[in-house]
Amino acid sequence: MKIVCSKENLLEGVNIVSKAIPSKTTMPILLCILIEANDGRIKLTANNMELGIETIIDGEISENGIIALDAKFFGDMVRRLPDGFITIENDSSMKTTITCSQTQFSLLAKTGDDFPYLKHLDKSDSMVLSQFTLKELISQTTFALSDKDTNKIMTGEYFHVKENKLMAVALDGHRISIRNILLNDSYEEKKLIIPGKTLNEISKILSGDPEKEVRIYIEKNNVMFEFDNTIIISRLIEGEYFDVDKMITDNYSTRVDVDRQSLFNCIERSTLFIKEGDKKPVVVNFTENNAEIKIRSEIGAFNENIDIAKKGEDLTIGFNPKFIMDVLKVIDDDTISMCLMGSKAPCFIRDEEKNYIYIVLPVNFNSN
Repeated sequence: MKIVCSKENLLEGVNIVSKAIPSKTTMPILLCILIEANDGRIKLTANNMELGIETIIDGEISENGIIALDAKFFGDMVRRLPDGFITIENDSSMKTTITCSQTQFSLLAKTGDDFPYLKHLDKSDSMVLSQFTLKELISQTTFALSDKDTNKIMTGEYFHVKENKLMAVALDGHRISIRNILLNDSYEEKKLIIPGKTLNEISKILSGDPEKEVRIYIEKNNVMFEFDNTIIISRLIEGEYFDVDKMITDNYSTRVDVDRQSLFNCIERSTLFIKEGDKKPVVVNFTENNAEIKIRSEIGAFNENIDIAKKGEDLTIGFNPKFIMDVLKVIDDDTISMCLMGSKAPCFIRDEEKNYIYIVLPVNFNSN
């Protein structure tokens, strides 16, 4: 094999596929990036058996071939090479020479014969989103996923496609994030649970360009995302998801409209009085046109009042401040609506059209 490509293109490709390199494995070949030069294309592939990524990079092929190189070493090497064009070539003994300007590396590559190729899904049916929409959806939901494997389903995001609507749900037992999106076309009903790690890695690769598309192909146990020159295939999480409809209600006794940034800034200031690891809640007392936000801890006390518009009953409720701040970070609206049913009932933060719904469970607090 002999190929020539720019450092910029090669490094971008390496950074993309490296997201599928496992941190540890009993299969050494999975720690490698497969480089294929065939049919006029230079393709890089990585696969950890749960997540697989392949991407095409621009370059010139003088001789076809396939090699597998240790991902960490290869990535570090490419990053340290000077800017310019990189030549990669190997001989029949798999001795591989990598040259850029006056710098040259020589190493032994693997044949890649035992590399697990990605499973390519049936492309007869696909769902289409813009890169901007998918990237935004991921950023506005995955923060609510569980990072513990005690309940595998909670580590994945639920996608429910029905006709021209997509509902995405993430939850961890203490909070729920829901995004509802209108699609340009109608599709057969599909329900799937995508690992949160997969979605977060996809979000890092997506450009977020509203003019560019992502095609999503779904099979029983796998999902494939195709965009630009990249294909990402992930195993789905098996199991029955929670009944989301039962978690949502339009009944509430108190509705509060408040400036999002003012509320965020206030709660952020209050966290100065919480030591790391401390589970001290922020207490919010909603009265007519006013929200009093306070925290008492070993460090001291915090108290601040902000203006609100309230309908319904006065209410005092406690929250994990991080959970509220996580929601406020991902909402674009200047004003948010908080719908409450009592000091021990969930708080709903949502817009009128229900494009987003965030549910945060309250925390017990000492009223003294």
